[in-house]
Amino acid sequence: MPTVKTALVLAGGGSLGAVQVGMLKALVEAQVTFDLVVGASVGAINGAYFAARPNAQGVAELADFWRGLRKDDVFPFSVLDTLTAILQRRGHLLRASALQRLVRRSLPFEQIEDTELPLHIVTTDLLSGAEELLSSGNAEQALLASAAIPLVFPSVRIGKKFLIDGGVASNTPIASAVALGATRIVVVPTGFGCACPTPPLGLVALALHTLNLMSMRQLVRDIELYSPRASIHVVAPLCPLDASVFDFSQTDQLLQRAYHSTQTWIEGGGLIRIGVPDSLQAHTHHAGKENG
Repeated sequence: MPTVKTALVLAGGGSLGAVQVGMLKALVEAQVTFDLVVGASVGAINGAYFAARPNAQGVAELADFWRGLRKDDVFPFSVLDTLTAILQRRGHLLRASALQRLVRRSLPFEQIEDTELPLHIVTTDLLSGAEELLSSGNAEQALLASAAIPLVFPSVRIGKKFLIDGGVASNTPIASAVALGATRIVVVPTGFGCACPTPPLGLVALALHTLNLMSMRQLVRDIELYSPRASIHVVAPLCPLDASVFDFSQTDQLLQRAYHSTQTWIEGGGLIRIGVPDSLQAHTHHAGKENG
């Protein structure tokens, strides 16, 4: 019988990365084990922490980190800095210093190869648009690159390449997991605000929302494209969900909902079932209606 190689794949999705932590808690409690971790954008940050400590204690520490997170910790906007960005034509609205402090504070290791589980961080080559997979080297720089949202944060130069948000090339990097030899893939998505009553306010919030919608459509496409090559199990995203990718005010609620939802998904045979969950398909509905 062929050896099964299981990959944990984590999507990007801004503040909705909190959902992934609740999902991970349920997966760990169900004693689901993984052979490698692949992540993009915020999924790379969560994946890095999990790869270093793939156990209940590690997930609990990651949950505490998320509960203490505020929007200004990630997106410290100021009128002066925005004007400076425009006048200097620097190509990005925010400096990466706050994000760098955040990553440095949360990261329990220095080199990518120092994690307990093999970790692979997805970034995008700014010039070619190609997906760049980082599997060794400085973890902080790799994560800053994977989370470098275009126009919001500066690109990160690693070697001779200028790298940006992994979500541009592959927000849910199923292709990378397959290329790394995975025969079984558990995808931990962030979902999207299917029950948000209005679009998010602000240029950055709206841009993140739009990018996330594109990413979820890409995920559906990749599930269908790579299903002949691997057994792909997608944890059902929260639905209905009225939080945007720019909203850090519902973290604890999202963690708890995702935990219980994933428990139900596991008990209902989610780790056996393949295909696209209904809650990943494009839809809207009135609050209170549960899907997928």
